[in-house]
Amino acid sequence: MVVGINPTVGLATMVVVLLAWVFGLSKIASLIGTHVVTPLHLLLFIPFIEIGVHLFHTRKLPMSRKQLEHLSHHPLRLFHNIWQWEWHALIVWAVVAGVAMPLLAVYLRRALIVFLRRHRTLVRSRPAVH
Repeated sequence: MVVGINPTVGLATMVVVLLAWVFGLSKIASLIGTHVVTPLHLLLFIPFIEIGVHLFHTRKLPMSRKQLEHLSHHPLRLFHNIWQWEWHALIVWAVVAGVAMPLLAVYLRRALIVFLRRHRTLVRSRPAVH
């Protein structure tokens, strides 16, 4: 889930599948987790970039049509700026992820333990034999 909110476009799916493969995790569960947090990814995309701009004192993200048109006429500058924004946003995300991942793991584990204690029949039930 933490990988799913990284501020890159289209990279989360590849990273999640690669991590699932490396650690022997369920690829389907990993993809579901990534896609469940997509609204959070969209919500946090611009703030990660803005915080990166503020921390690293780089050019602000162009938001007006005139600024975007100006950048579109300079492809090398556009590529350089996009890479710079993404890189700085990834650093901000890595710091946030370093704090969020252990906290999320602890609280999700606690929530699952409480859930399983309340529904003990789920633990004792056995799959049907076919």
